[in-house]
Amino acid sequence: MPSLFRFLLIVGVLGGVVYGGMFALATWFEPKPRDITVPVPPDRFMKR
Repeated sequence: MPSLFRFLLIVGVLGGVVYGGMFALATWFEPKPRDITVPVPPDRFMKR
């Protein structure tokens, strides 16, 4: 049983570290919006 508790503790700590890192990245850094242009070939509009 102690090995199960140790495993769950390690998984919980790793999950907390990952969650904390993603939370920090989401709150500290703001993405810069920019325009995206994607050319679409005219044959995509034709019905087959």
